[in-house]
Amino acid sequence: MEEKKRNTADLLVECLEEEGVEYIFGIPGEENLAVMNALNDSKIRFITTRHEQGAAFMADVYGRLTGKAGVCLSTLGPGATNLVTGVADADSDGAPLVAITGQVGTERMHITGHQFLDLTKMFEPITKRTKMVVRPDTIGEIVRLAFKYAEGEKPGATHIDLPVNVAKMAVDDSEKPLHKKIAPKEYAELDTVQDAAGLIFQAQNPVILAGSGVVRGHASKELTEFASKLKIPVVNTMMAKGVIPFDNPYSMWTVGIPQRDYENKILEEADLVIAVGYDIVEFAPAKWNPKGETKIVHVDMRPAHINKVYQPDVEVVGDIADSLNQIARRTGRHKEPEQALAIRARMVAEHESYANDNSFPMKPQRILNDVRKVMGREDIVISDTGAHKMWIARHYNCYEPNTCIISNGFATMGISVPGAIGAKLVHPDKKVLAISGDGGFMMNCQELETARREGIPFVTLIFNDCSYGLIKWKQMDQYGKSCYVDFTNPDFVKFAESMGAIGYRIEKAEDLIPTLEKAFQQSVPVIIDCPVDYSENTKLTAHLKQLMEEL
Repeated sequence: MEEKKRNTADLLVECLEEEGVEYIFGIPGEENLAVMNALNDSKIRFITTRHEQGAAFMADVYGRLTGKAGVCLSTLGPGATNLVTGVADADSDGAPLVAITGQVGTERMHITGHQFLDLTKMFEPITKRTKMVVRPDTIGEIVRLAFKYAEGEKPGATHIDLPVNVAKMAVDDSEKPLHKKIAPKEYAELDTVQDAAGLIFQAQNPVILAGSGVVRGHASKELTEFASKLKIPVVNTMMAKGVIPFDNPYSMWTVGIPQRDYENKILEEADLVIAVGYDIVEFAPAKWNPKGETKIVHVDMRPAHINKVYQPDVEVVGDIADSLNQIARRTGRHKEPEQALAIRARMVAEHESYANDNSFPMKPQRILNDVRKVMGREDIVISDTGAHKMWIARHYNCYEPNTCIISNGFATMGISVPGAIGAKLVHPDKKVLAISGDGGFMMNCQELETARREGIPFVTLIFNDCSYGLIKWKQMDQYGKSCYVDFTNPDFVKFAESMGAIGYRIEKAEDLIPTLEKAFQQSVPVIIDCPVDYSENTKLTAHLKQLMEEL
């Protein structure tokens, strides 16, 4: 038998191995057969998904939890277009991801061809970098740059397009993967640190607004020490839940639901906002600084974005943990934030009031109270997008970063089930709970088969109201009625069983905790169907409107 010649696809896989890739999520196709053949001899584990969108979400959450680019793969045309939502989510949310697509041969690109799309143009607005491989000897550089861009601050998505004929071209034995090197940390200029310290010292009512950059910068410990030493209240975005433990007295929990809440009031009363790792895509500046009059200190790994109402007085750009330590050394505060602490006491009392509410269907507040009792401090919740996400942001409190994953840059439905697969692969010893509405669940529920086949057990909790609940909530708030948002659901218990998984249905409020505990003891995926009382949505709107008048 003639010896197999090393080709571009083989070198691509060698490059992925050099980058430390553990998993590739995707679906094989005719135009990436050479890549699949090369992967068959690789230590990289290929996970065959049931939809390319699910593959991209798995890579998205893997990247967000590890800081290393998750990799997803598809064929050309419809396979590539199916990747788009997950790739856009990773790019918007700051999750490192590399998407690899098959493509027609270069000899067909000048004519109208079967399944041909200019994929570099299609991926351009939703990635940091997109390149087609047109020569075998460029693959090493293209892969290294894809990962460098994806993992560099702010992380995001990149794309590699590999034509079928180029993938099969022979490569010279001298072609090797480029070595991965970690760039050294960059530290803030001393004068900006001193200027920030001065503004904080002079402020009467400073507030910290913490964003997802704190998570990526591994600066949660330093943020907590900074806030505790200087007695400054901390409000976090949805994507920064857990950067300060919720039971820390200066933790004011999470901002970002559509209505003005306790946290909005705390920010509005501030004369200085210290934005730490804050990204304007997470929570628009106009929602907390509508007139642009609040003084701002920007502490991040990169300069601030330009925005009419986000023009920082000082920008401290560099390693966040070091910047916080350096600022704290140069300033002092002894006054307790009495108003914020009083608001926090009201928040605690309100949240605890739902702990023993046995009404059924269950109130979302009680569901999340029970979930918190079952989940450990470092266990992981993956939230889908919908009405339940607002309740998770408000009522599921966190002790550690990356223990509640919420997409709130792109905020797409359908992420929770595939995202839970990615999370469980990263943290096999932790409980992983996907929380989804019935609408979002049905968008990628097919990936339960992937989880069952691959031996990846996690629990999915469905908030069941037979409706697109968040849109109904907004319709009721704006028009006093709803339309076009109701639907019927399959029997989720039978659905789980048909997938080789286990299904449970909650019949009364007292059942949820024991059911969750039983679910996490199983060795296969589990679905819990939990009817939810979403009349609480509009009640919350009315409650918050009255609350803002009182505070």
